[in-house]
This record gives sequence, structure tokens and C-alpha cells, in this order.
Amino acid sequence: MKRILASVTDGKGFDIGLVLLPLAFLFIMSGLPLVYNVVMSFQEVDMFSLGSFVRPFVGFKNYVDLFSQPETRPILLNTALFVSSSIAGQFLIGFGLALFFWMNFPGASWLRGLFLVSWVMPGLVVGAIWNWILSGDFGVLNFFLRETGVIEGNIFWRSDPNYSLWAVIIANIWLGTSFNMILLSVGLSGIPKDLYEAAELDGANALQRFFTITLPMMRSTIGAIIALGLIFTLQQFDLFAGITSGGPNNSSNVTQYWAWDLSFRQYDFAKGATISVIMIVFVMLASVVYVRSTRHEVRG
Repeated sequence: MKRILASVTDGKGFDIGLVLLPLAFLFIMSGLPLVYNVVMSFQEVDMFSLGSFVRPFVGFKNYVDLFSQPETRPILLNTALFVSSSIAGQFLIGFGLALFFWMNFPGASWLRGLFLVSWVMPGLVVGAIWNWILSGDFGVLNFFLRETGVIEGNIFWRSDPNYSLWAVIIANIWLGTSFNMILLSVGLSGIPKDLYEAAELDGANALQRFFTITLPMMRSTIGAIIALGLIFTLQQFDLFAGITSGGPNNSSNVTQYWAWDLSFRQYDFAKGATISVIMIVFVMLASVVYVRSTRHEVRG
């Protein structure tokens, strides 16, 4: 007992305790539910067996049944479109804003801070705001498009199958642009000014300096942002719940919302767990890309 107390008081044991406590917390709150979810995807689960860990083992039947359903392919395509469009929109607009504020004009600091409002707002609040903006009858977006002559009649963004998914994509781009802008601004501030001055003396124009200096020096930062964007976008649930609820007729449904719908509306917990496992694989791949990108940035 004295040796244990001595190991704590000498600092070494205290440091180990500081590491073990958060690891234990992560294992209990994240690790065990993750394992439980993976196991459940290989079992037959209903309302009566949900509280038990020992259930009939069905192998890959849940996966086979899931991919046999007619709505699986459209929902997977919706997810791919949602993720790719959201990441591209957030990155391009965020990069443009980062380059704009990089010029350090008067008021750039507080104006940059205003863009963070979208990022700190809860997802359901953002969904409610965009619910009003995208309203087909009195929405601000329709009013703006009509006044500028882009459209003649109202677009029912939330209820039209041709626009419902894009309604959530627009809201998600608005939500994540500021996060991309801040991270890209940090990356831009780390590029030495001497490189631009030397390139300018050699006769390189702004476009040449961007492609030969800015983009190569931002490679690790861009990789990390895209990986984080993939993780955050695959986790996006609130906007679908607040704007379209996956409808109409699954036209705006994606895997993360479908997993919740199967589990807590249709009570098909096994298939909901199966979708979650598939999403976990993509999130882990994105996490590997993120770790490799940040490790390269630290070493560079």
C-alpha cells in the first residue's frame, strides 16, 4: 500500500492516473457502445430482446437484407451527393473567405468573428432558421431569387423531391463554412511572407504564387480539413430532422438519418446498427487521413 501511495506522490503514478482516467471514460462511454453496436449488427434484435446482450446470431443476414432493400441504393447516392457537395462548398467558400481576410484590411478581425456565429449555433436552431428561409410560400431565398429574376415562381425547397436534398446541402454549407475558414486562415498565417516576396521579385503573378506557394504549403492543412469535413458531415443529423425529415419519399434521406429512422421509428434496431457500422468504417478511414495529415504538418 505504501508503494502505491509513493508511486502516486512521486509524480509518475499521478501522470499514469491522469492518462488512465480519460481512457477509462472513453472506453466506457464510447468503446463499449461501439462494440455493442457492431455485435448487434450480426444479431436478430427486436423490442423484447433489446435489453439482452445474448441474442440469436444471424451472421451477415442484416447486411444482405439491407442491401437488398430498394431504398438502399438511392439513400447511399443521396449520402454521397450530400457529403461531396457539402465538403466542396464549405471548402471553396471557406478558402475564399480565408484569402479575403488574409489581406488584413481594417475591421477584418471582428468581421471574421461574425462568421463564427453559424458554427457555434446548435444544429436544430440552424435547421429551424433555414426552415423559414427555404419556405416555399414566404421564404427569403425565394423572394431574393424572384427579385433578381433567377426564378419566376416559388420553389418548394423542402417538399419538392428535386430540391429537398439541396435544401439541406445549402444549410450545411452555411453551417460549416466558418469552420473551414478559421482552419484555413491558421494555415495561411503559417506560410512565410518571404516566399511570396521572392516569387514576386522573380515576376510571378498572383495566380502563379497561389498554385506554386499557397496550395503546396497548405497541403497538410487541406487534407486535415477534408478529413474533418467528412467526419462532421457524416455525423450531420440535426439539419435533416429540422428541415426535411428525410422526405419526401426518401428524396433527402441519408444514411445517418435512416439509421435513426430504422432504429427509433421502425424499431428495426439490427438494420439501424448495420448502417451505423458501415458509416463507422468511412469515419475511421477519414480519421486515418486526418491523423496522417496532422502528423505531417507537425513534422514539417
